[in-house]
Amino acid sequence: MRYAVRLVKNILAELDVPEEIELENGQMVLAYTDRGEEAFKVIAISSTLDEIWKKKRPIRLKFIRKMSKKDLDTLKNIHNQEIEAKLKCAELIKYHKLNMRLTQCRITFDRRKIMFIYTAPERVDFRELLKSLTQAFRGMRIELKHVGVRDETALLSGCGICGKELCCSSFLRKFEQINVKVAKDQGCAVSAGKLAGMCGRLLCCLNYEYSNYLDAAIDMPPIGSSVMTADGLGKIYAIRFLTSKVCVKLEDGKVKDFDKENVEIVDADVNVDITNESKSYLDEVDYDYKQMEE
Repeated sequence: MRYAVRLVKNILAELDVPEEIELENGQMVLAYTDRGEEAFKVIAISSTLDEIWKKKRPIRLKFIRKMSKKDLDTLKNIHNQEIEAKLKCAELIKYHKLNMRLTQCRITFDRRKIMFIYTAPERVDFRELLKSLTQAFRGMRIELKHVGVRDETALLSGCGICGKELCCSSFLRKFEQINVKVAKDQGCAVSAGKLAGMCGRLLCCLNYEYSNYLDAAIDMPPIGSSVMTADGLGKIYAIRFLTSKVCVKLEDGKVKDFDKENVEIVDADVNVDITNESKSYLDEVDYDYKQMEE
């Protein structure tokens, strides 16, 4: 393997190039895909990566040719056509009063196929829309592709709150199930503004260290437990997983952190109210977080 190209969501595909042809990194080429002829930027593959991929080869695309200046001009015209086609399709969606949002329009290099990618909260009957699109784009095969909001964000790409490229559009290949409990178990402030990604769903990175928090929670006393400490009786209302400490509110109202080994669970009725403290991680108590879960 010498060359590869990058597909949607940053997936690499091997480029089947004849031995006698030499390409440069970043050079534009044409290759066959399941949609037809498409333009790609070449990525030169190192021998180290080739060895890693010998166990599980990526999909393989057939090389057509290097792109000439004429081809590059054609590609530029196609990009302009895609913009116009997207505007036309959005206009028709509005005309037919469909509950769908157009994300992207893609036209193959051979102009035989045009694909409209969209999101919708429910199943859409787009038969009338398809008829209108067929009349507007004669001679082209039309495909309407429904994707979820997370896939939509992966296609559009962007930067996350960490300042880096979105995981879904850089290295993440499969979306894992995620819910609000994952955030709560890690002691995160449950706020739609802090925990939602650009897709409006919970951040994928909440799952990355979750298993570590589950391991750290072993032998930790549960929140609300009555405990005896060196400073007297109290109740646990927070757990510091990363430092193996527990936060205790004492009978005198003071709040202190203790090593988990230095507290002992007792069967006693401790007169300490931790209601407000235990809800301190909820910035928006009335918010319906189920809509953020995937």
